[in-house]
Amino acid sequence: MSTAVVTIAHGRHDHLRLQQRSLAADPRPDAWVLVAMADPALVRWPPHDGLRPHVVTVDADPAGLPLARARNTGAEHALALGADVLVFLDVDCVAAPGLSAAYARAVRDEPGTVWSGPVTYLPPPGPEGYALASLPGVDAPHPARPAPRPGERTPNPHPDLFWSLSFALSARAWSRSGGFHEGYVGYGAEDTDFARLLLGEGLALGWLGAARAFHQWHPTESPPRRHLDDILRNGALFAARWGSWPMGGWLTSFEREGLVRRTADGGWARATR
Repeated sequence: MSTAVVTIAHGRHDHLRLQQRSLAADPRPDAWVLVAMADPALVRWPPHDGLRPHVVTVDADPAGLPLARARNTGAEHALALGADVLVFLDVDCVAAPGLSAAYARAVRDEPGTVWSGPVTYLPPPGPEGYALASLPGVDAPHPARPAPRPGERTPNPHPDLFWSLSFALSARAWSRSGGFHEGYVGYGAEDTDFARLLLGEGLALGWLGAARAFHQWHPTESPPRRHLDDILRNGALFAARWGSWPMGGWLTSFEREGLVRRTADGGWARATR
């Protein structure tokens, strides 16, 4: 089977370099598709140790980064390259040794399952950055998601636990899903929507202990106030499609801060002052 890793990026070039180094280690994927979202500097991204990206570009969207459209574009390019297995890896993620090979084995064994691997969130790096060889020693997957041990596979019946940081599926499963809904632009909800689409098509979700990754640190805020408009816009689209609002924790936090209010129809809107 031919395996392609798809990474979408806008900025985060240092993070991307470390991901490339991790993917270049053996066993490496057959192809690495890099989707540049309104980032011309990525068009001529250099190879590392023989791993050269297949770069495709996606234009900016006035409402925010077109994450859903970028993933769809990357997947279609990977399929055109002949990939049978699609691995999606967030630009901030470093692949543990054997990640793409582990995903390929699981997809081959159970092609009706879409697999996600545990991700460890790393502390800020020291002055020399992260050392690839030392990362397996700090493996501590995010507590909000299942974390099977290497060699274990567990089912995931809960679409709200699916995330797009690291997952893999067969080319046939991708075609059945129809891809990400491109109405989602900017932060939030497109991955939960995708998980529901997968289940609706009769596909299963699972967690794969052998496909581990490490999320490089970057500044964040909680709740994510700079993404408030994205969350309201994408949340409304999700509610129109599925009948309920996602990201309830963030919305409740925004409400406590006086940033949003509940609407008469059970939705959410910016608070008026």
